[in-house]
Amino acid sequence: MLILDKPAGVPVHAGPKGGPNLEASFGALRFGLPRDPALAHRLDKDTSGCLVLGRHRKALARLGKLFSSGRIGKTYWAVVQGAPEADEGRIDAPLAKRNPNRGWWMAVDPAGLPSVTEWRVMARGAGLAWIAFTPLTGRTHQIRAHAAHVGMPLLGDPIYGAAPQGGPPLHLHARAVSVPMRESRPPIEAEAPLPPHMAATFAALGWQAPAPRVFSADEAS
Repeated sequence: MLILDKPAGVPVHAGPKGGPNLEASFGALRFGLPRDPALAHRLDKDTSGCLVLGRHRKALARLGKLFSSGRIGKTYWAVVQGAPEADEGRIDAPLAKRNPNRGWWMAVDPAGLPSVTEWRVMARGAGLAWIAFTPLTGRTHQIRAHAAHVGMPLLGDPIYGAAPQGGPPLHLHARAVSVPMRESRPPIEAEAPLPPHMAATFAALGWQAPAPRVFSADEAS
């Protein structure tokens, strides 16, 4: 398994029109194996942070089961417009394709697939809030659709929010993952630092993010 710090603005794989993407560079990540690593899950083009790859078929099968069963812990940091009154909450709202011709465009729909997201306010200021989201299911655009559904759309979201053209980029970051890759060992944990555009927003609002975790030599091995 490999865990990358994906940059914002780069798709994980080629779209219908092609273009630069992370997957095209996976050949540089073989590290002695005969095949390229492959995506164990996906992040949106404009989402940054922890991206998990499997290095071979057996690892991908294991990771696929862990993701589908909800055993991989995921924490996302976001900046939302509007500060919720509560300090934390749970969004339980099924999601379905809003348009069958656009599979990535989701909407809350009672007939959709079960979708659950927990959230917690980390800080508030200037009409914005820093939220830690924990998705308990893995639907397309789940956090973005759920956040907009409860009245706190993500800053810079042109699809589910009201981001103006040329406005701030999407403020959504896959901060941390916890992967129980082996039953007999503790989960493998990784954290990704904030991307520059989100770090700048935090600084402008006077927020100070916790320092990145420093792993010991024993943990790194």
